[in-house]
Amino acid sequence: MSEVSANSTIVENKIQLESDQEASVLFGNHDKNLRIMRDVFGVKIVARNGVLKYKGEFDRVKKLTDVVNSLIKIIRKTGKLDNDDIDIVIADIDRGIDHSIPERSIEVLIKGQPVTPKTEGQARYINAIRNNDLVFCIGPAGTGKTYLAVSLALSTMKSGYLKKIVLARPAVEAGERLGFLPGDIQAKVNPYLRPLYDALAAMIEIGLVKKYIENDLIEILPLAFMRGRTLNDSFIILDEAQNCTAKQMKTFLTRFGIRTKVVVTGDITQVDLPTGEKSGLIDVQERLKGVSGVDFVYLTRKDIVRHRLVRDIVDAYDN
Repeated sequence: MSEVSANSTIVENKIQLESDQEASVLFGNHDKNLRIMRDVFGVKIVARNGVLKYKGEFDRVKKLTDVVNSLIKIIRKTGKLDNDDIDIVIADIDRGIDHSIPERSIEVLIKGQPVTPKTEGQARYINAIRNNDLVFCIGPAGTGKTYLAVSLALSTMKSGYLKKIVLARPAVEAGERLGFLPGDIQAKVNPYLRPLYDALAAMIEIGLVKKYIENDLIEILPLAFMRGRTLNDSFIILDEAQNCTAKQMKTFLTRFGIRTKVVVTGDITQVDLPTGEKSGLIDVQERLKGVSGVDFVYLTRKDIVRHRLVRDIVDAYDN
Protein backbone atom coordinates (compact mmCIF):
# COMPACT_ATOMS: atom_id res chain seq x y z
CA MET A 1 0.00 0.00 0.00
CA SER A 2 1.42 3.44 -0.91
CA GLU A 3 0.50 7.01 -0.15
CA VAL A 4 1.68 10.02 -2.17
CA SER A 5 1.52 13.63 -1.07
CA ALA A 6 2.65 16.43 -3.39
CA ASN A 7 4.17 19.79 -2.60
CA SER A 8 5.03 21.72 -5.79
CA THR A 9 7.38 19.41 -7.75
CA ILE A 10 8.66 17.63 -4.63
CA VAL A 11 6.69 14.56 -3.52
CA GLU A 12 6.98 11.96 -0.80
CA ASN A 13 5.86 8.35 -1.04
CA LYS A 14 5.39 5.67 1.60
CA ILE A 15 5.04 1.93 0.95
CA GLN A 16 4.12 -0.57 3.66
CA LEU A 17 5.54 -4.06 3.07
CA GLU A 18 3.45 -7.09 4.00
CA SER A 19 6.11 -8.81 6.11
CA ASP A 20 9.64 -8.50 7.44
CA GLN A 21 10.71 -11.20 4.96
CA GLU A 22 9.31 -9.23 2.03
CA ALA A 23 11.05 -6.09 3.27
CA SER A 24 14.34 -7.95 3.73
CA VAL A 25 14.28 -9.30 0.16
CA LEU A 26 13.29 -5.93 -1.30
CA PHE A 27 15.90 -3.94 0.61
CA GLY A 28 18.72 -6.44 -0.09
CA ASN A 29 21.73 -7.39 2.02
CA HIS A 30 22.80 -4.34 4.02
CA ASP A 31 20.21 -2.31 2.04
CA LYS A 32 22.14 -2.85 -1.19
CA ASN A 33 19.02 -2.57 -3.38
CA LEU A 34 17.96 0.65 -1.68
CA ARG A 35 21.35 2.20 -2.36
CA ILE A 36 21.07 1.26 -6.04
CA MET A 37 17.61 2.86 -6.28
CA ARG A 38 18.77 5.95 -4.42
CA ASP A 39 21.74 6.41 -6.74
CA VAL A 40 19.74 5.80 -9.94
CA PHE A 41 16.78 8.04 -9.10
CA GLY A 42 18.49 10.63 -6.90
CA VAL A 43 15.88 10.52 -4.14
CA LYS A 44 16.14 10.38 -0.36
CA ILE A 45 15.17 6.91 0.93
CA VAL A 46 14.45 5.84 4.49
CA ALA A 47 13.48 2.25 5.44
CA ARG A 48 12.28 1.41 8.94
CA ASN A 49 10.02 -1.29 10.47
CA GLY A 50 8.87 -2.63 7.10
CA VAL A 51 7.98 0.83 5.77
CA LEU A 52 9.78 2.38 2.80
CA LYS A 53 9.71 6.18 2.53
CA TYR A 54 11.30 8.24 -0.19
CA LYS A 55 11.19 11.87 -1.28
CA GLY A 56 12.25 13.75 -4.39
CA GLU A 57 11.15 15.24 -7.69
CA PHE A 58 7.75 14.05 -8.90
CA ASP A 59 8.92 12.20 -12.05
CA ARG A 60 11.73 10.44 -10.17
CA VAL A 61 9.47 9.38 -7.31
CA LYS A 62 6.84 8.11 -9.76
CA LYS A 63 9.38 5.93 -11.58
CA LEU A 64 10.79 4.65 -8.31
CA THR A 65 7.27 3.77 -7.14
CA ASP A 66 6.72 1.76 -10.35
CA VAL A 67 10.06 -0.01 -9.81
CA VAL A 68 9.26 -0.88 -6.20
CA ASN A 69 5.79 -2.16 -7.10
CA SER A 70 7.23 -4.32 -9.91
CA LEU A 71 9.91 -5.74 -7.58
CA ILE A 72 7.24 -6.54 -4.98
CA LYS A 73 5.27 -8.46 -7.65
CA ILE A 74 8.38 -10.53 -8.41
CA ILE A 75 9.00 -11.21 -4.70
CA ARG A 76 5.40 -12.31 -4.15
CA LYS A 77 5.57 -14.53 -7.26
CA THR A 78 8.96 -16.19 -6.62
CA GLY A 79 9.86 -15.38 -3.01
CA LYS A 80 13.17 -13.84 -4.07
CA LEU A 81 14.96 -11.34 -6.28
CA ASP A 82 17.66 -12.55 -8.66
CA ASN A 83 20.88 -10.55 -8.88
CA ASP A 84 19.84 -8.82 -12.12
CA ASP A 85 16.16 -8.23 -11.32
CA ILE A 86 16.60 -4.70 -10.01
CA ASP A 87 18.69 -3.62 -13.03
CA ILE A 88 16.21 -5.16 -15.45
CA VAL A 89 13.17 -3.60 -13.79
CA ILE A 90 14.79 -0.16 -13.56
CA ALA A 91 15.69 -0.30 -17.27
CA ASP A 92 12.17 -1.39 -18.25
CA ILE A 93 10.36 1.17 -16.11
CA ASP A 94 12.63 3.87 -17.53
CA ARG A 95 11.34 2.88 -21.00
CA GLY A 96 7.72 2.60 -19.93
CA ILE A 97 7.65 -1.23 -20.00
CA ASP A 98 5.68 -3.16 -17.36
CA HIS A 99 8.14 -5.80 -16.16
CA SER A 100 5.77 -7.91 -14.09
CA ILE A 101 6.25 -11.64 -14.70
CA PRO A 102 3.70 -13.01 -17.22
CA GLU A 103 0.95 -14.90 -15.39
CA ARG A 104 1.06 -17.67 -17.98
CA SER A 105 4.78 -18.19 -17.41
CA ILE A 106 6.11 -21.75 -17.33
CA GLU A 107 8.47 -22.64 -14.54
CA VAL A 108 11.52 -24.82 -15.21
CA LEU A 109 12.91 -26.34 -12.02
CA ILE A 110 16.70 -26.40 -11.65
CA LYS A 111 18.24 -27.28 -8.26
CA GLY A 112 14.76 -27.01 -6.79
CA GLN A 113 14.43 -23.36 -7.84
CA PRO A 114 12.20 -22.09 -10.63
CA VAL A 115 13.77 -20.61 -13.75
CA THR A 116 10.99 -18.32 -14.86
CA PRO A 117 10.67 -16.32 -18.09
CA LYS A 118 10.96 -12.65 -17.22
CA THR A 119 9.28 -11.24 -20.33
CA GLU A 120 6.35 -12.03 -22.60
CA GLY A 121 8.79 -12.96 -25.36
CA GLN A 122 10.59 -15.46 -23.15
CA ALA A 123 7.26 -16.99 -22.12
CA ARG A 124 6.34 -17.44 -25.81
CA TYR A 125 9.76 -19.03 -26.39
CA ILE A 126 9.28 -21.69 -23.70
CA ASN A 127 5.74 -22.39 -24.89
CA ALA A 128 7.06 -22.86 -28.43
CA ILE A 129 9.68 -25.37 -27.24
CA ARG A 130 7.08 -27.36 -25.33
CA ASN A 131 4.67 -27.47 -28.27
CA ASN A 132 7.00 -28.06 -31.23
CA ASP A 133 9.75 -30.50 -32.21
CA LEU A 134 11.86 -27.81 -33.89
CA VAL A 135 12.13 -24.22 -32.65
CA PHE A 136 14.29 -21.38 -33.95
CA CYS A 137 14.88 -18.52 -31.52
CA ILE A 138 16.38 -15.38 -33.04
CA GLY A 139 17.25 -12.31 -31.00
CA PRO A 140 19.99 -10.04 -29.64
CA ALA A 141 22.49 -10.86 -26.92
CA GLY A 142 21.18 -11.11 -23.39
CA THR A 143 17.64 -12.29 -24.18
CA GLY A 144 18.08 -15.72 -22.58
CA LYS A 145 18.00 -17.75 -25.79
CA THR A 146 20.57 -20.33 -24.68
CA TYR A 147 19.90 -20.15 -20.94
CA LEU A 148 16.20 -20.97 -21.22
CA ALA A 149 16.77 -23.73 -23.78
CA VAL A 150 19.40 -25.40 -21.56
CA SER A 151 17.14 -25.02 -18.51
CA LEU A 152 14.26 -26.73 -20.29
CA ALA A 153 16.58 -29.43 -21.62
CA LEU A 154 17.79 -30.27 -18.11
CA SER A 155 14.24 -30.32 -16.79
CA THR A 156 13.11 -32.59 -19.65
CA MET A 157 15.98 -35.01 -19.08
CA LYS A 158 15.36 -35.02 -15.33
CA SER A 159 11.71 -35.95 -15.93
CA GLY A 160 12.85 -38.98 -17.94
CA TYR A 161 11.03 -37.90 -21.09
CA LEU A 162 14.29 -37.58 -23.04
CA LYS A 163 17.53 -39.40 -22.24
CA LYS A 164 20.26 -37.11 -23.52
CA ILE A 165 21.19 -33.47 -24.09
CA VAL A 166 23.37 -32.51 -27.05
CA LEU A 167 24.79 -28.99 -27.19
CA ALA A 168 26.45 -27.92 -30.44
CA ARG A 169 28.11 -24.76 -31.68
CA PRO A 170 29.90 -23.81 -34.90
CA ALA A 171 33.63 -23.27 -34.32
CA VAL A 172 33.77 -19.81 -35.87
CA GLU A 173 35.93 -17.02 -34.48
CA ALA A 174 34.19 -13.74 -33.68
CA GLY A 175 36.13 -11.33 -35.86
CA GLU A 176 39.55 -12.53 -34.63
CA ARG A 177 42.03 -15.12 -35.82
CA LEU A 178 43.39 -17.10 -32.90
CA GLY A 179 45.92 -18.99 -35.00
CA PHE A 180 47.35 -22.34 -33.90
CA LEU A 181 45.94 -23.71 -30.65
CA PRO A 182 47.97 -26.32 -28.75
CA GLY A 183 46.67 -29.66 -27.50
CA ASP A 184 44.44 -32.44 -28.79
CA ILE A 185 41.22 -31.88 -30.72
CA GLN A 186 39.17 -31.41 -27.53
CA ALA A 187 41.58 -28.74 -26.27
CA LYS A 188 41.37 -26.95 -29.63
CA VAL A 189 37.56 -26.76 -29.69
CA ASN A 190 37.00 -26.06 -25.98
CA PRO A 191 37.34 -22.25 -26.35
CA TYR A 192 34.43 -22.25 -28.80
CA LEU A 193 32.27 -24.42 -26.51
CA ARG A 194 33.04 -22.59 -23.25
CA PRO A 195 29.75 -20.58 -23.25
CA LEU A 196 27.78 -23.85 -23.25
CA TYR A 197 29.75 -25.16 -20.26
CA ASP A 198 29.11 -21.84 -18.51
CA ALA A 199 25.37 -22.07 -19.14
CA LEU A 200 25.28 -25.54 -17.57
CA ALA A 201 27.46 -24.54 -14.62
CA ALA A 202 25.08 -21.67 -13.85
CA MET A 203 22.26 -24.17 -13.26
CA ILE A 204 23.79 -27.31 -11.76
CA GLU A 205 26.91 -28.06 -9.71
CA ILE A 206 30.06 -28.42 -11.78
CA GLY A 207 30.61 -31.91 -10.39
CA LEU A 208 27.22 -32.98 -11.70
CA VAL A 209 28.00 -31.43 -15.09
CA LYS A 210 31.19 -33.55 -15.28
CA LYS A 211 29.28 -36.66 -14.20
CA TYR A 212 26.60 -36.14 -16.87
CA ILE A 213 29.29 -35.65 -19.54
CA GLU A 214 31.26 -38.72 -18.42
CA ASN A 215 28.09 -40.84 -18.52
CA ASP A 216 27.23 -39.47 -21.98
CA LEU A 217 24.00 -37.90 -20.72
CA ILE A 218 25.26 -34.52 -21.89
CA GLU A 219 27.39 -34.10 -25.00
CA ILE A 220 28.99 -30.77 -25.97
CA LEU A 221 30.56 -30.69 -29.40
CA PRO A 222 31.39 -28.54 -32.43
CA LEU A 223 28.78 -28.53 -35.18
CA ALA A 224 31.18 -30.30 -37.57
CA PHE A 225 31.08 -33.39 -35.33
CA MET A 226 27.33 -33.83 -35.96
CA ARG A 227 27.79 -35.13 -39.50
CA GLY A 228 26.68 -38.75 -40.01
CA ARG A 229 24.89 -39.09 -36.68
CA THR A 230 21.26 -39.85 -35.87
CA LEU A 231 20.17 -38.86 -32.37
CA ASN A 232 17.14 -40.46 -30.72
CA ASP A 233 15.50 -39.55 -27.40
CA SER A 234 17.56 -36.36 -27.32
CA PHE A 235 17.17 -32.65 -26.64
CA ILE A 236 19.51 -30.94 -29.13
CA ILE A 237 20.50 -27.27 -28.93
CA LEU A 238 22.43 -25.52 -31.69
CA ASP A 239 23.85 -22.26 -30.32
CA GLU A 240 25.21 -19.28 -32.32
CA ALA A 241 23.51 -20.70 -35.41
CA GLN A 242 23.98 -17.46 -37.34
CA ASN A 243 27.53 -18.72 -37.95
CA CYS A 244 26.33 -21.85 -39.78
CA THR A 245 26.38 -21.93 -43.54
CA ALA A 246 23.21 -23.05 -45.33
CA LYS A 247 24.85 -26.42 -46.03
CA GLN A 248 25.81 -26.88 -42.37
CA MET A 249 22.28 -26.00 -41.28
CA LYS A 250 20.84 -28.66 -43.61
CA THR A 251 23.32 -31.23 -42.28
CA PHE A 252 22.39 -30.38 -38.71
CA LEU A 253 18.62 -30.41 -39.21
CA THR A 254 18.74 -33.86 -40.83
CA ARG A 255 20.15 -35.36 -37.60
CA PHE A 256 16.58 -35.68 -36.28
CA GLY A 257 15.85 -39.01 -34.68
CA ILE A 258 12.83 -40.53 -32.93
CA ARG A 259 11.56 -38.55 -29.90
CA THR A 260 13.98 -35.71 -30.60
CA LYS A 261 13.46 -32.05 -29.76
CA VAL A 262 15.68 -29.44 -31.42
CA VAL A 263 16.21 -25.78 -30.50
CA VAL A 264 18.29 -23.49 -32.72
CA THR A 265 19.38 -20.12 -31.34
CA GLY A 266 21.23 -17.19 -32.83
CA ASP A 267 21.54 -13.47 -33.48
CA ILE A 268 21.45 -12.62 -37.18
CA THR A 269 23.00 -9.21 -36.48
CA GLN A 270 26.25 -10.90 -35.37
CA VAL A 271 27.25 -13.12 -38.30
CA ASP A 272 30.98 -13.94 -38.32
CA LEU A 273 31.05 -15.90 -41.58
CA PRO A 274 33.37 -14.82 -44.43
CA THR A 275 32.05 -12.07 -46.68
CA GLY A 276 29.70 -13.47 -49.29
CA GLU A 277 28.78 -16.59 -47.26
CA LYS A 278 25.07 -16.56 -46.41
CA SER A 279 24.10 -17.47 -42.87
CA GLY A 280 22.16 -20.71 -42.60
CA LEU A 281 19.99 -19.14 -39.90
CA ILE A 282 18.92 -16.40 -42.31
CA ASP A 283 18.42 -18.89 -45.13
CA VAL A 284 16.32 -21.34 -43.11
CA GLN A 285 13.67 -18.75 -42.22
CA GLU A 286 12.33 -18.82 -45.78
CA ARG A 287 12.89 -22.53 -46.40
CA LEU A 288 10.94 -23.77 -43.35
CA LYS A 289 8.37 -21.01 -43.13
CA GLY A 290 4.94 -22.53 -42.53
CA VAL A 291 6.18 -26.10 -41.99
CA SER A 292 4.07 -27.93 -39.39
CA GLY A 293 5.92 -28.68 -36.15
CA VAL A 294 8.42 -25.86 -36.74
CA ASP A 295 8.15 -22.53 -34.94
CA PHE A 296 10.16 -19.31 -35.13
CA VAL A 297 10.37 -17.08 -32.05
CA TYR A 298 11.80 -13.58 -32.40
CA LEU A 299 13.05 -11.91 -29.25
CA THR A 300 13.74 -8.17 -29.21
CA ARG A 301 15.60 -5.60 -27.14
CA LYS A 302 12.62 -5.61 -24.75
CA ASP A 303 13.55 -9.20 -23.83
CA ILE A 304 17.14 -8.42 -22.81
CA VAL A 305 17.60 -9.55 -19.20
CA ARG A 306 21.27 -8.92 -18.63
CA HIS A 307 22.65 -5.73 -17.08
CA ARG A 308 20.58 -2.71 -18.11
CA LEU A 309 23.57 -1.35 -20.06
CA VAL A 310 23.37 -4.30 -22.50
CA ARG A 311 20.12 -2.95 -23.93
CA ASP A 312 21.61 0.54 -24.31
CA ILE A 313 24.65 -0.97 -26.03
CA VAL A 314 22.45 -2.96 -28.46
CA ASP A 315 20.43 0.20 -29.16
CA ALA A 316 23.59 2.22 -29.82
CA TYR A 317 24.97 -0.30 -32.33
CA ASP A 318 21.61 -0.78 -34.06
CA ASN A 319 21.28 2.98 -34.47
